[in-house]
Amino acid sequence: MSRAIWKPLYNTNLIENLEKNNIYKIYARRDTISPEYLNIKVKIYNGIRFFETIITEAMIGHKFGEYAPSRRIPLHKKKKIKNKKKPKK
Repeated sequence: MSRAIWKPLYNTNLIENLEKNNIYKIYARRDTISPEYLNIKVKIYNGIRFFETIITEAMIGHKFGEYAPSRRIPLHKKKKIKNKKKPKK
């Protein structure tokens, strides 16, 4: 399925807020990064904390959520090696 035509690509109110209030916090991870954000430092919310990033040319056209990981990498416990008993002489 393709994206609906009536849906906007990004939130235009967010860009106006950046210019007026110098607010650089972004909660909408689904919004597309547009050229207006170029060389702006933003904080992207991942549901727990904010990740600071500077928008570069390579990021334009991608989503904000790609640059703020929201999942943890699973770390498995290492197995402990039991001390083998040495035979008595």
